[in-house]
Amino acid sequence: MLAHAKKTCRSGLILFDLFRRWWARKPLPAHLRLGVAGENAAKAHLKRKGLKFLTANFKTPRGEIDLVFRDNDCLVFVEVKTRSSEEWSRPAAAVDRERRLRLTRAGLDYLRRLKNPKIKVRFDIVEVLAQEGESMEVRHLPNSFSMAPGYRYG
Repeated sequence: MLAHAKKTCRSGLILFDLFRRWWARKPLPAHLRLGVAGENAAKAHLKRKGLKFLTANFKTPRGEIDLVFRDNDCLVFVEVKTRSSEEWSRPAAAVDRERRLRLTRAGLDYLRRLKNPKIKVRFDIVEVLAQEGESMEVRHLPNSFSMAPGYRYG
């Protein structure tokens, strides 16, 4: 019985691996490609400014943080907003109260995973404007907002 279970489990893993490889070959929709390009541009921009990259796309059940950096003695949680134009509004305007709440909760989850170090924390927004699908204009808005009301750290 145990040998059969191991064989079934192994074949399930093989099927999962095949599916994962097949899925990876599918091209992303245009809006997701734009988002990935924007995150890459934001990451490169912040590295050039001297921030130390820690991780990307940190996910918890309570939210997701696009990029996490360290700026000297400060942990920086970065929300990247990529747009193809500013026709309607600035990209940062999309970081509304609900989004800030989710970022705050995800940031606290990240800190909890680090065993709540005594460190300064800030939330930045990086606006990325794609022009003609290739060139990018990157705007870094440091310390864009504080933790959502009712939450604090330190």
